[in-house]
Amino acid sequence: MLSSGLPQGAVPRLERPGPLRDRVYEALLELISTRALRPGQHLVESELAGHLGVSRQPVREALQRLNTEGWVDLRPAQGAFVHEPTEAEADQLLTVRTLLEAEAARLAAANAGSAGIAALTALCAEGERAVADDDVDTAVAVNARFHGAIMELAGNAVLAELAAQVDRRVRWYYTPVARQRGEQSWIEHRALIAAIADRDESRATELMREHTEHTRRTYHERPAV
Repeated sequence: MLSSGLPQGAVPRLERPGPLRDRVYEALLELISTRALRPGQHLVESELAGHLGVSRQPVREALQRLNTEGWVDLRPAQGAFVHEPTEAEADQLLTVRTLLEAEAARLAAANAGSAGIAALTALCAEGERAVADDDVDTAVAVNARFHGAIMELAGNAVLAELAAQVDRRVRWYYTPVARQRGEQSWIEHRALIAAIADRDESRATELMREHTEHTRRTYHERPAV
């Protein structure tokens, strides 16, 4: 185990073709947003470069970009660290998420057909299996896909673009409480599917608002680590 906290071989080496610095950026952002690299963790350029199979230069450029976007803190004479989100930052992000996803649920109820409902049902079953297996990583990933599917069914490109801007940060905040939300989260998903299938726009909106509020509240009430 290196001090960067990643098991040897856990991160695939990047293929050389293509804009390497962008690929390094995407790889590091994925590791941060899924909390493979934890908030507050020291990011050592040489070790990250070794994990990714690249030189230090694209890693340095990626860290600078991540710093600009608020994922990484660059501290003089200390180096780079994964940003530790404040309670206020989380609250603001999750509040915006509620607004976006409540509207997406309303539009999905207005627009979804049988194929869309079937897709949501299949994702819900997959998420329930992950919870039963205590597979947090899969549960988080399927949760993101479920909400993404509702956004797609909404059929509003501008709304989807805005949601995409907060999606990774939502995962960042959801991961620490995924086990705590557990089965209840997927019970709420089932109720959402029923409202969308019934084309009940007001019910779908209210259920999504309650669902995302539960996640926001759970995040603030999570046990101290």
